[in-house]
Amino acid sequence: MTARPANAHQAKLLKLLRDGGPNSRAQLGDEVDLSRSKLAVEVDRLLETGLIVADGLAASRGGRRSHNIRLAPALRFLGVDIGATSVDVAVTNAELEILGHLNQPMDVREGGLAEGFDGAGIGVPGPVRFPEGVPVAPPIMPGWDGFPVREALSQELGCPVMVDNDVNRVKIGTGIGCGIVAGGAVHRGVTGSAGDIGHIQAVPDGRPCACGNRGCLEAHFSGAALARDAVEAVEQGRSEELAARLAANGTLTAADVAVAAAAGDAAALDLIREGGDRTGQVIAGLVSFFNPGLVVIGGGVTGLGHTLLAAIRTQVYRQSLPLATGNLPIVLGELGPTAGVIGAARLISDHLFSPA
Repeated sequence: MTARPANAHQAKLLKLLRDGGPNSRAQLGDEVDLSRSKLAVEVDRLLETGLIVADGLAASRGGRRSHNIRLAPALRFLGVDIGATSVDVAVTNAELEILGHLNQPMDVREGGLAEGFDGAGIGVPGPVRFPEGVPVAPPIMPGWDGFPVREALSQELGCPVMVDNDVNRVKIGTGIGCGIVAGGAVHRGVTGSAGDIGHIQAVPDGRPCACGNRGCLEAHFSGAALARDAVEAVEQGRSEELAARLAANGTLTAADVAVAAAAGDAAALDLIREGGDRTGQVIAGLVSFFNPGLVVIGGGVTGLGHTLLAAIRTQVYRQSLPLATGNLPIVLGELGPTAGVIGAARLISDHLFSPA
């Protein structure tokens, strides 16, 4: 990308086109507080930069028909979602439609990304010092502390790069975290560690956690914890379904627990409900403190579906005050396995579609 919006009006126009797709000048004018002449000036300047292009005739609103405009189809963003056990990579256009998508197993502890990109967004599973794009003491990423991810990948890819913690909702996967959105912007905290709810104590003097403490939510309910508890259920003779899957595959994962639960396995259902109860207890505290308007649950463990969601909702609605929960939706994320890469692409587009 050779250009950036020159002012806040241009930035808003670009984001409207990103989120809403092609549109007419007249309809865009309804969304921004600009006179027709001023809007025409800003649109023409964006056309000159190559960030937007004409896109056919708009629907008539009376009088002369104008052209639709859209973000330049040639713009490409790279979204990378680095997890503890895999890396997810997608190429999107400027409207964040996925053009190509690849998922590869990877142990984040070991480290180790033809087409050019206009920008890349990177999500990593741990706290990030956001202005520099540097991970800070991430519990499940030993060896990454202080590594200049943003600088290194920017040099490698030859484009602007933004790096952030990979959570922008309550995310339950190998780790557990949450993103806090206030006033339309992500709240990261002074040092980038806001929302690290996986290390809130859920069980007094409970299981040891990778962070060095005991009883953390992440130590009791995450992908790894669920797999561990599933193996324990088999060893105790509590699940024939999980025993069969362990015998067939040699290991168990959260996905195995989801399949067993769908088949009506009592032990698997109990594991999900217990984890949902503990997660719901922590979220209830957050709801009482922050009074959000929406809670979205995402991440790999959401394959556990509505059994998990019901347990979380029960605890939140039971423990938080009715004033905070009376109109509070608690829902599963709709983007599924592409949530991370789409969020990463949106991160870099937010940066590039802001005034230089």
